[in-house]
Amino acid sequence: MLLDPVELTQALVRCPSVTPADAGAMAVVAGALERLGFTVTQLTFGGDVPGAQPVKNLFATRGNGRPHLAFNGHVDVVPPGDVDAWRHGPFDGLIDGDCLFGRGTTDMKSGVACFIAAIARVLEQQPALPGQISLMITGDEEGVAHFGTKPLVAWAAAQGHTFDGCLVGEPTSLSVLGDNAKIGRRGSATAELTVHGVQGHTAYGHRATNAATLMVKCLDAITAEPIDTGSQFFQPTSLEITTIDVGNPANNIIPGKAFARFNMRYNETQSVARLEDWLRAKIAPVAEDYELSIATSGDAFLTDEGPLTEALAQSIAAKTGQAVKFSTDGGTSDARFIKDYAPVVEFGLTGATMHQIDERVSLDEIGRLTHIYSDFIVRFLNADI
Repeated sequence: MLLDPVELTQALVRCPSVTPADAGAMAVVAGALERLGFTVTQLTFGGDVPGAQPVKNLFATRGNGRPHLAFNGHVDVVPPGDVDAWRHGPFDGLIDGDCLFGRGTTDMKSGVACFIAAIARVLEQQPALPGQISLMITGDEEGVAHFGTKPLVAWAAAQGHTFDGCLVGEPTSLSVLGDNAKIGRRGSATAELTVHGVQGHTAYGHRATNAATLMVKCLDAITAEPIDTGSQFFQPTSLEITTIDVGNPANNIIPGKAFARFNMRYNETQSVARLEDWLRAKIAPVAEDYELSIATSGDAFLTDEGPLTEALAQSIAAKTGQAVKFSTDGGTSDARFIKDYAPVVEFGLTGATMHQIDERVSLDEIGRLTHIYSDFIVRFLNADI
């Protein structure tokens, strides 16, 4: 029972599922998978958390035994922005020339549709799978990500599901389809620093301690030199200041307190504890009275070479002629929640227009990604795990 990935993408785009709203998107996915003989379980997380909006998620599985291949994707999208600036309505799912327009066409409703259509093509040739395929689809990737893949993969593990590998269908290709896939992600930590001085009159600076001046010196200390030099697959750890504030509306008051926030994207040689120790060693000689807090949304991780990466590289080469580059750059993704349960790799469309006005994807690319995914499914399910 073949499914058209373009038509399935259109059906998903026409669900205005701005995170964490579902708007019928999960029902579209469930209907397509049930047609293919999958057992589908829809799960809602967050409904019991005060002040939180509940998020719909889906787990679907077919087959049994090993290898067990998982696919992860999301059907929630970012807001469309200025709707009047779009060439076509962001949720109309219209085709113009060789492109399908709409919010989520690139990130990542097409990826979900392509994988489902790829399964249909595999089943057309091989109705009895040699292993098992499961899909974990969430509606909370573009949002806070508290009620999506993280509890979903934990639920699957509690149900006894173990995965030999997981493909996340994020748009990882850069210039052409197949030029880039991700085998890891940098960690992300956000720190908040408050420095205390002594407030006073600007005409009597000797009676005060300027917290703004102390903050400038602290920030200079933590940005003056690199934190590390990176590693084989990771860039050096970065530190970017995102806000500085003293809350001082007057021009004749020396501020007694200053606040700054900064984000660090770190490689696998670092941890939050190591970063905090490094920050305190730089700040303490400058400011005696300060407060520092640091929190992470996910640690750095790296997937080793193995059947998962080999099958993907071979499928990309077979269908595109590209020698894929495995990288770890970019932001975070839901792969950070999966890496503790299975080897995970990310691969999908080119992402040039994701989150932009007139987000779009070429029909040709949708078709080619479906063929890559089909080939990958066959290779992985027949691999020696």
